[in-house]
Amino acid sequence: MSDPVPGCVVAVDGGGSKTHAVALTIDGELAGRGHGPGSSPHVSGVPQSIEIVDAAVRAAIEAASAGGTDEVAQANIYLSGLDLPPELDEYADAAAALPWTSPTTVVDNDLFALLRTGTESPDAVAVVCGTGVNAIGVRSAGPAGPAAAARFAALGPISGDWGGGSGLGEEALWHAARAEDGRGPETALRAVVLAGMGVASVSELTQDLHFGRRQLPDLAVLAPGVLEAARNGDAIAGTIVDRQAAEVVAFARASLTRLGMLDREVPVVLGGGVIRAADERLIAGIIAGLAEAAPLARAVLLDSPPIVGAGLLALEAAGATPAAVERARTELTAAYSREL
Repeated sequence: MSDPVPGCVVAVDGGGSKTHAVALTIDGELAGRGHGPGSSPHVSGVPQSIEIVDAAVRAAIEAASAGGTDEVAQANIYLSGLDLPPELDEYADAAAALPWTSPTTVVDNDLFALLRTGTESPDAVAVVCGTGVNAIGVRSAGPAGPAAAARFAALGPISGDWGGGSGLGEEALWHAARAEDGRGPETALRAVVLAGMGVASVSELTQDLHFGRRQLPDLAVLAPGVLEAARNGDAIAGTIVDRQAAEVVAFARASLTRLGMLDREVPVVLGGGVIRAADERLIAGIIAGLAEAAPLARAVLLDSPPIVGAGLLALEAAGATPAAVERARTELTAAYSREL
């Protein structure tokens, strides 16, 4: 651990729907908070993402300055959509122009924040199932080889991804369209689509999407309806939920396999809005799938949002003491408990 530094520590967690920023003292006190809309550069582009993150951080710093702490000693930024090295480099270059960043600023995928929220283990996997799906695996140096990470491109169907709120919504629309025009069987998903999107017919929604009046990510709002339809016995919705469970397991299994950790006890941290819905069928499917694919893996369902892990990582990078890190966990968890 490096020597502690003076000033406040800033952390950011940004996803597809919202952004959180916090300012912490080196002693782990939550001194300021800021928030904004989603800041994933995949959704908004880098320039707009930078603006959103900057505004949230400035709000957190302003609140902290009221308590006499406004110098930023360390900043860690974790965002969804930062998956490939060129994306990380581009964002880091853009963030370097912000007045509160420095050469020690960390820019990385929000999965690292999710991972740290759920575990301190140096050997671990995190899978997020929110607006989309993604995963990260980390391994410390040891018998299996040097320290390493397993990452995924997370670019949607072109990189083999399926699921999350958007994926569930698109699948529901596919089945609803076929039910409406007679190509497929009737399903409760048709009513889910009509009510969830506020349209009179599935055809109306299809045309809205085709002509650009709506966008495919808008379909993520249908995910809760898909889960509910499955709970109420709709067979087609049930197969979608089962497929989502299998996809989460596939990410975890692939991460563990690539890092040579199938033969050890490893926490698999599960987070994201779809996971947090705590649907019994989905969670049971994930647990059962993990037990078969990686018997020694241990599922960890998050009870705190990823901004907690982002804050802990920033404090640790600044050289904070274990007591300060624990204090920050307590204060951040209390402050953001309603975000789950």
